[in-house]
This record gives sequence, structure tokens and C-alpha cells, in this order.
Amino acid sequence: MTTTDLAGTSASPLTSCPRSRVQRAVKRASYDRETAYRLIDRLKTAHVGFVEEGEPRIIPITAWRLGDDLYLHTLNGGRLSRRIGSGALLCISFAVTNEWVMTKSAFHHSANYESLVLYGRAEPVTDDAAFDASFRAIINQIEPGRWEQVRAPNDKERKATALFRIPIEEGAFKSRTGGPNDDPEDLGLPVWHGTVPARG
Repeated sequence: MTTTDLAGTSASPLTSCPRSRVQRAVKRASYDRETAYRLIDRLKTAHVGFVEEGEPRIIPITAWRLGDDLYLHTLNGGRLSRRIGSGALLCISFAVTNEWVMTKSAFHHSANYESLVLYGRAEPVTDDAAFDASFRAIINQIEPGRWEQVRAPNDKERKATALFRIPIEEGAFKSRTGGPNDDPEDLGLPVWHGTVPARG
């Protein structure tokens, strides 16, 4: 990722309110932007939640960051683009399991994970220069320098694509690291305990 792709990042923490603040296991929570941004930049796959006709919808979608903004795109004129572009509040989540935590009791098995939940409203990106800059960011994040090798989007491709920008303002990061938390009375059980890598 180039420094241009990270330009304008804010040092202020993510904001939170009752809907976005971690209520339990608060020691695992963080509102630090750098921590949140690392997960977005690593995964680039989000689940976008919204309400449609009174029912919940959650759609997996590619999402990437440029500065303090999140970007996602879909087919222009489609159902998803209309819903995302409606101005309604969206809930966007990122999550990855890094390790399984194996304990001597079934109850205490757990996972070492990282997760991020954001709230925001999408704004359409219609300026050609801003459109190209956002796609330059993700393509060069995937493979540095690739944007300079490929053909830029043409007018037909821009018209076919609905690109949205979501300012990264409200949300919370949460994670777990470490080993098993076994009950003292279970430590003598002849069962292995520890962590194993999560396999995709």
C-alpha cells in the first residue's frame, strides 16, 4: 500500500454510542483507528447489513479503505445499489478467526479473533477522478504498481458501476488473543489444550 492510499488518516478514535459501544468484555474492545484500519486493509471483505421491507439483509461485499473513507461498489441501478444509496444507516462488519483455542472442557473452547463493526451512510461517488482514485487504491493495495500497468475504467464501465463512499466515523474493534482459560479442577485431565491455527 502506498502512502497516497493512506493519506488523510485521522488520529482521533472511532466514535461510539449505545448501539456501537462494546457492552461486555470491554477489555477486548478498542476504538483506535489504526487497529481498525489494519483489519479493513487485511481483509477487504465486509458484510453490509440493512433493513429492506422490514426484514434484515446482510450482503458480503468487497470493501476497501482510502484515507478515512470506506469504499464499496456494485452494479449501477441494481437492487443493492438502490438500497445502499438510499441514505439509510448501514452496519458494516469485518471478522476473522486467527486461532482456535482448545481447552480441557467443552464449555471453555474459544477462538482468537479480530472483528470490527462500523455504522455509516453511503454517499455516491460520481466524479471521474475520485472514481479512478478509489479503484487505483484497491488495485495497488492488492498488487503495488498494478494500476499503472492496466487500462483505466472507460465511460461505459463507470456508468455500469455504482461506487459508494462511507466516512469511517462510528464503530468498535474487538479481539481475543492468548491461550486456554481452563478451570483449576480440569487442569489434571489427560487432554491436550492449547491453540491451533484456524484453517480457511
